[in-house]
Amino acid sequence: MAAGPYVDPRPPAFMVDRIRERFPDGVLEAATFRGELTVVVPKESVAAIALFLRDDPESAFGMLTDLTGVHFLERDYDFEVVYHLYSLEKNHRLRLKVRLREKETVPSVTAVWPGANWQEREAFDLVGIRFAGHPDLRRIIMPEDYAQHPLRKDFDVEGGPTELDAPGDPASPGFRDMERI
Repeated sequence: MAAGPYVDPRPPAFMVDRIRERFPDGVLEAATFRGELTVVVPKESVAAIALFLRDDPESAFGMLTDLTGVHFLERDYDFEVVYHLYSLEKNHRLRLKVRLREKETVPSVTAVWPGANWQEREAFDLVGIRFAGHPDLRRIIMPEDYAQHPLRKDFDVEGGPTELDAPGDPASPGFRDMERI
């Protein structure tokens, strides 16, 4: 191999086996797509798996580069929490996913990666995902008294009430009200 930085084009597939060794029920699904490895893990185990992936010398995922929440309609689950991990030492990337139903919570990973604090708050604020054990789970963008979550698929982008909406003011006047503005 030539000197200098080298990016291994293969995803760290051995990580699936490492997780399974330590957590026998820790991998629900694993897939590689376009050179990226995604592992779906049980919500109850995500904090322990995250700690293992950070502290294990073979994985060394010391950086949580992104955490986001995704809302789905008409699936067996309502939400996914997606964790994008990076190992500076190994130059590996890994995507973890946790699937949730409405009103379920997922353990916070702020004890593992303190930078998850604001990212979890954003997922709570905009999508409505609740993180158990979060040190300060409150809205970060929307007003505290705002009852909705604007990145949910059932959010009315025109600002009017829907049968799924909780009481509260709309986020914006919406297209229906533009004539009055």
